Amino acid sequence: MTTTPRTALITGASAGIGATFARYLAARGYQLLLVARRTDRLQELAAELADRHGGKRRYEVFTADLTDPAAPKAIVDYARTQGLNIDVLINNAGLSGKTAFADTPWETLAGEIQLMVTAQTELAHLVIPGMKERRWGRIVNLSSLAAFAPPAASLLYTGIKSYVLNVSQALDMELKPYGIHVTALCPGFTYTEFHDVMGTRDKANRLPRILWQHPEAVVAEGWKAVQDGKPVCIPGLVNKISAALMKPLPIRLSYLAGRTFNPFKNS
Repeated sequence: MTTTPRTALITGASAGIGATFARYLAARGYQLLLVARRTDRLQELAAELADRHGGKRRYEVFTADLTDPAAPKAIVDYARTQGLNIDVLINNAGLSGKTAFADTPWETLAGEIQLMVTAQTELAHLVIPGMKERRWGRIVNLSSLAAFAPPAASLLYTGIKSYVLNVSQALDMELKPYGIHVTALCPGFTYTEFHDVMGTRDKANRLPRILWQHPEAVVAEGWKAVQDGKPVCIPGLVNKISAALMKPLPIRLSYLAGRTFNPFKNS
């Protein structure tokens, strides 16, 4: 009897951690729905994966800008028309503001919130019913080591990543009984295009090499965490130490306290 391979939806799949997740999951037999704004990059990646893995799996491409409120539903509708059940969601797409809050046009700030808060949350809401029906699912939400840091002046980034961290834990509590694991992946400095796009490469290059990780290490640790049912993953020893120093309540204790005192846990 032939079983249909599971499918992973990856946002921000054209580069960095997203593309690394695509290669990692393709090597483990997953079909992929690759989403980003750059069609050419997505098509190159899909062709690379098909060539590497002999064309035995489907690697679909869907171009979307997740700052568009219509994008999440359009992505999931496309998956449905292609007969793809989303078993894995990698909510990776993200950016960081470059200017002070008061000096930034509202349209830019709204796009940042739409991309990393609303779209990420909506995509989870859209795919979870199918996961519950199949009694299996994996969701990795890209948070950041910044979620454990004190708020940074002018930036929404730390607040947004704190939201991702907290919501991921809340969803994991709710969905564990259905075989669905949710993990907030909280990397620190990672060798990707992120700092080039944000225009902070010069500053980033001045940081000690010990603070940096390669995306392959981040993805491997993040995937192991979600498979093992860990709601929070801080990859790398240096990052773990940094988070512990910044966060007064240990992560595991915070999670257990939240689950214990959750007013809806018996509903």
